Parts: sequence; C-alpha cells; structure tokens
Amino acid sequence: MAVKFNKVFPLAVVAVLVGGGVVVATKSNLNTQPNTTVNVVVPELSAKARIGQTKFNQNCVECHGADAGGSEKGPPLIHRYYEPNHHADGAFFLAAQRGVRAHHWPYGDMPPQPHMSTVDMAAIVQYVRELQKHNGIF
Repeated sequence: MAVKFNKVFPLAVVAVLVGGGVVVATKSNLNTQPNTTVNVVVPELSAKARIGQTKFNQNCVECHGADAGGSEKGPPLIHRYYEPNHHADGAFFLAAQRGVRAHHWPYGDMPPQPHMSTVDMAAIVQYVRELQKHNGIF
C-alpha cells in the first residue's frame, strides 16, 4: 500500500514527532474560526471581583466585550481556552505587560497594556475567574 503525500501529511508527521499525537490541519482551516461571543451569566461577585469588574469595564471591555463575553474586536475570556489549566493567572498578567501574538483566534495581536497595574490586573483576573467558574469554565 503506497502512502499518499499531500499537504496534510507533513503536518501530521510533525505533530506526531513533536506532540506525540496526530493533529490534522490544513491550510484552509487555519485561523478561520468565526468571531465568537458568548452569553455570560454574572454571579454575585466578591468585593475584589467587583473592583475587577470596574477595571475590566474601564480597560478591557472594548475588545473582550461585556462581562468578558467577546466582541468583534477580541475573544471571549469566558471560554475553555482561558480556563486555569490552559491559561494560568500569570498568563493574564503577561498578556497585559507584553501583549499577545494571535494564536487561538483570528482577531490579530493584543497590544501591551502598560498602564495596567499589578493590583488592577489581580482584580481583573479575580473577576474573570469568578465569571468563568459560574459559567462552567474551571
């Protein structure tokens, strides 16, 4: 039986060698995920999360949408991609400090947010984590 070499085969070989599993990707499906928003149910928030909600609304809502549900400019943070096991709290701090290259979504790169303090970011992370937990992301 002859093996057909096509555009997917080299990607599958690399995935097996690097990741130990097969990931099938084609040129046509990379970065074509649709803009996604989610409906977020807001729980009663802790005092720190309420501060985070205010800071989020002042600094993040334009791109990440109301209650971190996403918008046409940026992804929802209430999504399994941002669960603690995939993006630890420190990832949010680094994103604000350094910016983020586009990798999960087709929105483009997130620029650094140098005006965000560590205290503000801690409150925002608390807010996002409480929203995530209440909406089944943990």
